[in-house]
Amino acid sequence: MKRILGKLRKAVTDYNMIQDGDKIAIGLSGGKDSTMLLKALKMYQRFSNEKFELYAITINMGLEGYNPQPLIDFCKELDVPYKIVPTQIGDILFNIRKEKNPCSLCANMRRGILHDTAKELGCNKVALGHHLNDVIETFLLSLFYEARLNTFSPVTYLSRKDLYLIRPFIYVYEKEIIGEVNKLSIPIVKNPCPANGETKREYMKNLIKQIEHDIPFAKDNILGAIQNIEQLNIWDKEKIKQICSNQKQED
Repeated sequence: MKRILGKLRKAVTDYNMIQDGDKIAIGLSGGKDSTMLLKALKMYQRFSNEKFELYAITINMGLEGYNPQPLIDFCKELDVPYKIVPTQIGDILFNIRKEKNPCSLCANMRRGILHDTAKELGCNKVALGHHLNDVIETFLLSLFYEARLNTFSPVTYLSRKDLYLIRPFIYVYEKEIIGEVNKLSIPIVKNPCPANGETKREYMKNLIKQIEHDIPFAKDNILGAIQNIEQLNIWDKEKIKQICSNQKQED
């Protein structure tokens, strides 16, 4: 756990994620990442120089078989205020609209409800459990499917909501989270979503595993490339055309 807390602290410090008086809502899905984030932030709260409050929010999609009781017990054990928001997202996606590729719409709907609920609770920040593997997967998804170099930011300001999104796990590898979740017996609530495990992201996750088999340090280098703004060498048509124009003038 010391390793995860050390990386969390580095992310918070590097990107100035938390300040005195912050009220931070954690999007608690019930998966390993968000429950581990809740545990880690609660531990960090004890020795942090910044004084801040924590809240947990779960968006219940209304899917059959979902049982949030372990999360209720976990938040009570940590003494973190907890709110479950009931929705009909599952019914809308799979029964009414019958979406073949529901993930993007589902994420947008859950995100909007999470942000609104955080504001209702008086929070100024939302902490998300995205880890380093997510950073890299998003980067490659954008590259392969959208033809752009892009991944999510450690800190994002939503001006329309006057809300900050922070991602304290950006330096933490997924395998480190899995190890601590098992070691500490942190509760996990199974995701009953019919689309779970059949997404482009899952494909990318498996692809990265294959790449790592041949290039063990691949993920570290991709992170380095994302942070290396000084050596970003991409084709800028206008700049290249200007170089050629300057040469013509000199001739």
